[in-house]
Amino acid sequence: MNDSNSNLKTQNRSLTGRLLIMVAAMFAFGYLLVPLYDVFCEITGFGGRTNATAAVVEEAPDLSREIRVEFMTTVNSYAPFELSSDVSSMTVNPGKMYFATFTGKNLSSESKVAVARPSVAPPAATEHFVKIECFCFNSQEFAANEERAMPLQFIVDPDLPDYVDTITLGYTFYDTARTVANNTL
Repeated sequence: MNDSNSNLKTQNRSLTGRLLIMVAAMFAFGYLLVPLYDVFCEITGFGGRTNATAAVVEEAPDLSREIRVEFMTTVNSYAPFELSSDVSSMTVNPGKMYFATFTGKNLSSESKVAVARPSVAPPAATEHFVKIECFCFNSQEFAANEERAMPLQFIVDPDLPDYVDTITLGYTFYDTARTVANNTL
């Protein structure tokens, strides 16, 4: 009976060790999931992320082709913000640089931090819509009731498939749920 008791203890220790290794592996996978997803989105353009190296700025833009770029904005339902584009759409020529401005406003009486997440549609346009300067993905610190213009500088790559004549750029504004105290995060 002593051998079976010793054998059972050895099996229990082995099982406990394997379970601890599985827990550690699951934690590591969960921890690495966000950076891996970011890399995946950066490479594929999935999730509306554009690839800044995809476009080539040409000396002479393609003036024979016009693309309509539509701007859409939404604010997360729990965010005390407003976000709007200064124009609803633009007609652009591939290869030429353009500027657009969005306006964000903190509707609360305390300092807040927000972030904008972009999406580009149709998916075929994602890798051909290059944002040179963008307020997206960067935390935007707003003082109480502050309103501010946020710039966007972009180029549509001339290699955009011919069947794409409209690109929709959407931004969703989120409250990061961090309030700003004494100008520090």
